[in-house]
Amino acid sequence: MKFPLEKFEKIRTPFYYYDLSLLSDTLSSIKEATADLPNYHVHYAIKANANPRLLRQIASAGFGADCVSGGEIETALSSGFDASKIVFAGVGKSDWEINLGLDNNIACFNVESIPELEVINQLAAKKEKTANVAFRVNPNIDAHTHEKITTGLNENKFGIAMEDLHEAIGLACKMKNINYVGLHFHIGSQILDLDAYHALCQRVNDLQKQLESAGIKTQTINVGGGLGIDYEQPDANPIPDFQSYFGIFRKHLNLRSHQQLHFELGRSVVAQCGSLIARTLYIKKGHTKQFLIVDAGLTELIRPAMYGAVHATLNISAPKETPTEVYDVVGPICESSDVFAKAMPLPQSRRGDFIAFRSAGAYGETMASCYNCRQLPQSYFNMSNENLSPNDMDCSM
Repeated sequence: MKFPLEKFEKIRTPFYYYDLSLLSDTLSSIKEATADLPNYHVHYAIKANANPRLLRQIASAGFGADCVSGGEIETALSSGFDASKIVFAGVGKSDWEINLGLDNNIACFNVESIPELEVINQLAAKKEKTANVAFRVNPNIDAHTHEKITTGLNENKFGIAMEDLHEAIGLACKMKNINYVGLHFHIGSQILDLDAYHALCQRVNDLQKQLESAGIKTQTINVGGGLGIDYEQPDANPIPDFQSYFGIFRKHLNLRSHQQLHFELGRSVVAQCGSLIARTLYIKKGHTKQFLIVDAGLTELIRPAMYGAVHATLNISAPKETPTEVYDVVGPICESSDVFAKAMPLPQSRRGDFIAFRSAGAYGETMASCYNCRQLPQSYFNMSNENLSPNDMDCSM
């Protein structure tokens, strides 16, 4: 990714910088990988990044939306996503959120408990509507990812245990305002071991046989998302291997001829097109280490503090021949966890140098906060690495 430093000089840091050309290429790659699979449907997981400019581009490419809150449903609708392509998940759907989905005739509620199913039925009855529901199943599969972003184990709060699924579907089929349509799975996030998806296919195949033996027919299978990206080498691998990802389901998932297969991709769609740009404030020399202090922190990119995540960190101001030094790269927030990287080799840096934290397009802007009374950063977009356009959303939100 190229960075127009001369234009960055005019912008207040920190800010998010998005390459919309890379986003376009990523969306095209997904569509190419599913071009001959008309029963495959991709929903973008809005929790990864809800920037309106990105959402409009994703919606205009024909993708659906995966939402986990009423606010995300509203955002999806205002950004051009078709309500008939919106699926709504989450363990704690409030009444107003359910009513919002019902009022807009969204495609499906991904239900995570029997009490939730009962509430959806009651609220749908009041509106004289029928709600399409899929049950989120906890398949107890280890996705071999960070403990804070795994979602498919029995110890996690998500979904219904497989042994309780027959009872849940039986109840749904007896409810007048519920239409059981399918099964929903999501086993985790930042999954790099694709064998986890192979295991998921086998689990779904076994479960389908059990349901069919009980006379239960399923219209849709939703396998969630979670496909990981290359945080270490974002330029070498800017677009995930979608062909291999979708190929696993093509090869190992035994879909029936009438069934539709749904995906909920987030990070793999937007992560690599975004970077967080900061300025170096100070170089602080300690007795045993030196700190490179920037004007961005966990308020703009919380993943390192929350998950111990590592983002490729570049001094994009330093000439190529600049000698290397080792720094702890830290932010200004009054928390000891406000550290981007420890013992990071970087070109010898100076006050005012631009530092780019790569692969920040997912869970950067969308998780930003105003802690320490900091202002939310603006976002800037580049279509051709030449024309830089400012954010078109209200930054006072």
